[in-house]
Amino acid sequence: MKTIHYWLLISALFTLVGCSETPAEAKSFNDMNQNGTLETYEDTSLSPAVRAADLLSRLSIEQKIKLVNGTGMSMAGDGSQKVPGAAGSTYALPDFGIPAVVLSDGPAGVRIKPTRDNDPNTYYATAFPIATAIASSWNTELAEQIGAAMGDEVKEYGIDVFLAPALNIQLNPRGGRNFEYYSEDPFISGMIAASVVNGVESNGVGATIKHFVANQVETSRMVLNAEVDEQAMREIYLKGFEIAVKQSQPWAVMSSYNKLNGTYTSQSKALLSDILRDEWGFTGVVMTDWFAGDDSAAQMQAGNDLIMPGTPANHRQISEALLDGSLSEAELDRNITRIIAMIFKTPAMQQYAYSDKPDLTAHAQIARQAAAEGVVLLRNNDATLPLKGLTRVATFGNTSYNFIAGGTGSGDVNEAYTVSLVDALEANGFKINSQLQKTYEQYAQKEKAKQPEKTSFFQFIPPIAEMPVSETYAQQLAKQEDIAVITLGRNSGEFQDRKVAGDFYLTDTELSLIATVADAFHAEDKKVVVILNIGNTIETASWKDKVDAIVLPWQGGQEAGNAVVDVLTGSVNPSGHLAVTFPMTYEQIPSANTFPGKIVDPEVIQNPYLNALPNGQRSVIAYQEGIYVGYRFFDSFKQEVSYPFGYGLSYANFALSDLNLSQNGSEYQVSVTVKNTSQVAGKEVVQLYVSAPEGKLTKAAQTLQGFAKTRLLAPNETQTLTIAMDTLQLASFDANRHQWIAEAGDYHIKIGRSSRNIVWQDTITLPDELTLSTTLTPLPTSIPVKTLKH
Repeated sequence: MKTIHYWLLISALFTLVGCSETPAEAKSFNDMNQNGTLETYEDTSLSPAVRAADLLSRLSIEQKIKLVNGTGMSMAGDGSQKVPGAAGSTYALPDFGIPAVVLSDGPAGVRIKPTRDNDPNTYYATAFPIATAIASSWNTELAEQIGAAMGDEVKEYGIDVFLAPALNIQLNPRGGRNFEYYSEDPFISGMIAASVVNGVESNGVGATIKHFVANQVETSRMVLNAEVDEQAMREIYLKGFEIAVKQSQPWAVMSSYNKLNGTYTSQSKALLSDILRDEWGFTGVVMTDWFAGDDSAAQMQAGNDLIMPGTPANHRQISEALLDGSLSEAELDRNITRIIAMIFKTPAMQQYAYSDKPDLTAHAQIARQAAAEGVVLLRNNDATLPLKGLTRVATFGNTSYNFIAGGTGSGDVNEAYTVSLVDALEANGFKINSQLQKTYEQYAQKEKAKQPEKTSFFQFIPPIAEMPVSETYAQQLAKQEDIAVITLGRNSGEFQDRKVAGDFYLTDTELSLIATVADAFHAEDKKVVVILNIGNTIETASWKDKVDAIVLPWQGGQEAGNAVVDVLTGSVNPSGHLAVTFPMTYEQIPSANTFPGKIVDPEVIQNPYLNALPNGQRSVIAYQEGIYVGYRFFDSFKQEVSYPFGYGLSYANFALSDLNLSQNGSEYQVSVTVKNTSQVAGKEVVQLYVSAPEGKLTKAAQTLQGFAKTRLLAPNETQTLTIAMDTLQLASFDANRHQWIAEAGDYHIKIGRSSRNIVWQDTITLPDELTLSTTLTPLPTSIPVKTLKH
């Protein structure tokens, strides 16, 4: 490309004729097609829609088909020649100066190859905490800061669109990609996702919210039919996406692999056009998940603009559909217009000179802060933490020596390092028992040698089995060391879901380790701390009372070890709260009997990754719990839980006062003054729940509809928080009328520290029923779903 500077030519002419001024309209432009003429699509003073329409008019059918298909993906995971390891790219149109757009995986950080052939440089990215940990911070400002750091790495590594964040609902603890998702609740999921999107896109690059929608299962995910009733879809599975779209307007949305009530989501006009665009006002690009769906023409018709990563079969299907008239060129043009409008915004289009050198040191500090703020203190008997006057630490558990930064698959990050617990303890002056460390390292080396070689970056290889510890050895260490720390690790990834035995439930070896170490150290009047380096919930009820403290850092990214020790030592006061419920048992979860689905056809379907991953069998999962997901179920049916939604301890104490509910038109506000009544600085989370009156519509006992977090409050310092909500947040969805309805009656507005710790409430009374929406798009339906009733 070249830039034509007309003002130089005109200036010279005006000088020759004796004029000292050049006309105001003289300007330079990017001559993208190098013909010396300012074409309409090259004129940046015009709207993207006008420019896109002009470019579209110049394209051949073949060029149009290329634009709606990606350029493909190798089995090594390469989807871009420009940025090795990126997930995919669009086709360039060199005749028009249109560059390829590069897309890269997330959501815990940029996923690209850290090394390149014949290149001595490295291209590591920052591994930020997993989404569940970010949500546990309940801090939207922090989430936006994380997004901004991610977006900077996206831009500086030559990437245009980030394939994150992911905000599917954590339906069941066995979900293989739960670590990529924020919560079991759509409100906090949508708010945190919107903040991440806004942070990412502040860099002039795109974010992609995914996987739209009802993509809770990894087992046979590409041939799975999710049967979900309309109320549950609207209130649970669509709501987070709706919030994210309206609060952040992301550049892109990624449709999911699964079918919804018999129709692939990537082929559903109701989802992608009627709801996403017409109802919510989404203006960006919709792309498929990689190799999703089974009918490229149907995807085009539904409003799925871009097919990724793009295959010859996709190209052929669209070409044939255009020829036989089942797909119109107007439908194709509509999708291409949106793709072109996105391309015009990209760094590639702006010819941004990316550095390949983002500030990884600064981003590591953000990752450390984020990881520490997402730590949830679950148990702290007798002020076991923070550690004081102790120097010698016995570190048990394989994971103490090899922290898990994040999950596997496309959500993994190639980071330069991961700080382990023992690394961080030693850096903070603690002494680790060297003989115990050597024993664990030798065991790990021996067990890892037995594991198979990884055949693709998607492949999930489970962590090695926990090392047994004898009573004699534990007793010996209890006499020598000041305190015991046990780390339990869990990991998961794409294409497969977790198991109940030995994964959700602890293994016999792990239970024995906790009991043995606790007995030995308690006999010496010494404390035991458990750290849960996990990506999903696990069973804690049967063993939690055996230990003195439990710290949940989730999978905290590359700085996880430092973040955990920051909390253990008290340099950071834990302020994380659960965004997911820890049940007593797996069996009490309402989806326990239906997850991950029922096989309806024994035929094994080959996956599109050339047998690099498990194949699938056509399956169906009935979402029989309806709206009763997570705390909505446990609270509504008064089920005992191990740790409730919203729960989290602190080293500080806080008092809430001056609570007040006010109304301004359709908006309500609750103000509350938070005072730190302790002698240590800390942050407090305030949660707002709504309990709706009983009526004709199915309702949960209460739903989260707002939250706020204080700044770091010094001892005796106060801060007044205001939480706003509108009338629509009182409503339930009436699937018969396809409308949001607030039934008449008393709505209790509650303020709490968790869903089970409500400290104040007031009432909004609606004398009459309110209809709060027009008649909305009915969702695709198959057989009626028999849902749980309260």
